[in-house]
Amino acid sequence: MSGIALILTLLVSVLAALSLGIVAGLLVRRTFVGRQVEEAEHRAALLVEEAEQRRKALELEAKEEALRLRSSAEAEVRERRQQVQQQERRVAQREENLERRSGTMDRKEQEISAQEKRVEALREEQDQLKEKAVRELEAVAGLPQSEARGIVFKRAEDESQLEIAKHYFELDQQYKEEASEKARKYISLAIQRLASDVVSESTIATVALPNDEMKGRLIGREGRNIRAIEQALGVDLIIDDTPEAVSISCFDPVRREVSRIAIKNLVQDGRIHPTRVEEMAKKAEEEVEQTIKEAGNQAVFDAGVRGINPDLIKLLGRLKYRTSYGGNVLQHSVEASLLAGMIAAEMGADEQTARMGALLHDIGKALSHEFEGPHAEIGGEMAAKYGIPEPVRRAIMEHHDEDKGSIEAFVVVAADAISSARPGARKDTLERYVQRLEALEEVAKSFQGVEKCYAIQAGREVRIMVKPDEIDDVSASKLARDITKKIQEKLVFPGQIKVVVIRETRSVEYAR
Repeated sequence: MSGIALILTLLVSVLAALSLGIVAGLLVRRTFVGRQVEEAEHRAALLVEEAEQRRKALELEAKEEALRLRSSAEAEVRERRQQVQQQERRVAQREENLERRSGTMDRKEQEISAQEKRVEALREEQDQLKEKAVRELEAVAGLPQSEARGIVFKRAEDESQLEIAKHYFELDQQYKEEASEKARKYISLAIQRLASDVVSESTIATVALPNDEMKGRLIGREGRNIRAIEQALGVDLIIDDTPEAVSISCFDPVRREVSRIAIKNLVQDGRIHPTRVEEMAKKAEEEVEQTIKEAGNQAVFDAGVRGINPDLIKLLGRLKYRTSYGGNVLQHSVEASLLAGMIAAEMGADEQTARMGALLHDIGKALSHEFEGPHAEIGGEMAAKYGIPEPVRRAIMEHHDEDKGSIEAFVVVAADAISSARPGARKDTLERYVQRLEALEEVAKSFQGVEKCYAIQAGREVRIMVKPDEIDDVSASKLARDITKKIQEKLVFPGQIKVVVIRETRSVEYAR
């Protein structure tokens, strides 16, 4: 019991101590909280006072800003009002000006209308006077108006043509005086420096036979030999009544030469049969190919030209078997190349371009039987294919063209003409020669005022006698130019043709 009492006493003591601690804590806390509340209230009062002061300051600033904005707005309103007033005054002034101008325009329109009426009346009066004058002129002249107009136009046209012809005559004389001396100098120097042999050889498609019995052997049993020859060589073998000779017909000059060599070797060998024909044909082709290559290289060496493609040199060598008017084209090309180089050197042009252009100017003739078109265009295409420089290609293409693009092209044309026109350079058949001269004379006779004309110097010159009462001295120059143009348009001719117009006035009287 005493233990329990002791425990109870301890419990009571503990509970009493706890109660006292709790009461003391509450008292302390209340005191601390009260102090914080007082401090918070003090701070709140300070904040309220500060906010009140801030409000008053803001209200004052707002009033001042409102006052400033009001003053600015009033000033702007006043300025706008002044501008509007100025605009109103200007508009009013413009309206007044427009009213004045409108009145002026009305008066001017009335004046213009009155002037138009007066002009219309004057025009009608002028037309009447014009019709009256025309009737009086027709009555005086005895011609209707259309015929009189035609006469006036014809007279004006004749006078203008006369003036043009006179101007052309003066310019022509001036240019001839300036160019003739230099041209003679350049050409004479080139010709003097070149001593060339006269071309006298021509390609002959004939094979000599030892006897007429060989003809039968060439034909063979039932014609098998001649068929084998024509098939292997691509030619027509003509065996006629010509003693101890056979003829070879082929458009390709190279193939014709191959056939000539092959048949010649067959005849010399004596063993003529189809197998032997094929062997000889192959051997002849190799021989001609080697000859062509050597001829091309020799031509390039003789002309002094560099930088030509080997395939193009081989094509150039084919011209060894090509002729033009009886002249060898390869020899003509070499000669023209030498002449072109000399003329270009004298004139200060590109000598190498002129040499190469003249050497290759007829290269198209080596393929003219294989391609369609003029040989100048074919040559230009071949030059482009084998990498020939553009100035040389243009000279090749333009050597038969009226429009020349460079001085080297003119030099090539001049060298070609000199080489072709010299004595012995070309030969022609009598029939074609006569036809060319007759065609040249017919062209000259087709012009009005021509009395007689004569083609001389193998067609290199045509002399024209005109009627002096129809053609004057100035018109004679124009006539020569017109005839030259028509010859260039209508005829095909080698080299160049000189046109000479001769006007002669004779006065004849008889003393009796």
